[in-house]
Amino acid sequence: MRAVVCKEFGPPESLVIEELPSPPLAAGQVRLDVHACGVNFPDTLIIDNKYQFKPPLPFSPGGEVAGVISEVGRDVEGWAVGDRVVAMSGWGGFVEEMVIDPSRLMRVPDGMDMATAAGFTMTYGTSHYALKDRAAIRPGETLLVLGAAGGVGLAAVELGKVMGARVIAAAGSDEKLEVCRSYGADEVIHYGRENLKERAKELTGGAGADVIYDPVGGDAFDEAIRCIGWEGRYLVIGFASGRIPQLPVNLVLLKSCQVVGVFWGAFTARDPERNSAHLAELASWFAQGRLRPLVSSKYPLEQASVALRAMLDRKVTGKVVLTTERAGA
Repeated sequence: MRAVVCKEFGPPESLVIEELPSPPLAAGQVRLDVHACGVNFPDTLIIDNKYQFKPPLPFSPGGEVAGVISEVGRDVEGWAVGDRVVAMSGWGGFVEEMVIDPSRLMRVPDGMDMATAAGFTMTYGTSHYALKDRAAIRPGETLLVLGAAGGVGLAAVELGKVMGARVIAAAGSDEKLEVCRSYGADEVIHYGRENLKERAKELTGGAGADVIYDPVGGDAFDEAIRCIGWEGRYLVIGFASGRIPQLPVNLVLLKSCQVVGVFWGAFTARDPERNSAHLAELASWFAQGRLRPLVSSKYPLEQASVALRAMLDRKVTGKVVLTTERAGA
């Protein structure tokens, strides 16, 4: 099988494509023919040895895949050959074939193609957990989304509208902001032309945002924390800017606000039943046409480094995926 392999930690360009033997199937596992692989920001960190999970070299990156079960191991119940599934692998997904524990699978929602499925779970799962559980967002509240045209950001824009919020989307280009508007954003802020803090205060009548969704960190955090509303909730999703900011805690006191961490991966392991309920709700919203996942680009497996470089350079709108060019991908 073809696989994208990280043999030494470094940038995307250090990855190689190799032909590897099919992985052995153990009891309690299933084998997947991988059709598509979601590309996510953590993939850029894990290959550079900057992520909280550090697999031993060599390994394949790729934390979410969509495929079809081709073989079922002993002692596996509830799954069959031919089932269309999404697998949350953590890493190891940029391959043509993989084996995985069934507890890390979900069924592909009816009507969803494989490329969309490969980019659905992590972005929507993260944003759903953030807004519903960590922020407890309420209808009528104002949600400010930073990095709003990226994978998790655009999902947060969409889900914010589904949950009844007024959504302000912040991004760095007119093209990205237009995508945000098409996905429901009520107002937009252009990082390059407008002061984030002042414009957010203006759009909220001086009150500030009730909930701020931040996958960016860095300078954006420094500005956004100063435009949070009274008893607001600031959601820390990640640090795509490359800088982990420092928090002046007097700002938390003055606004009686909360700065809330969002670690969806750990949540899925600690509370699998609630995570399953969340994913079922997301699948139902997709079936109802309330969610329209955006896959802006598809790359063949051999161009994994190109896709990851686009992610690092913040040129991605919505999701990009790798495909193994199988039927249905």
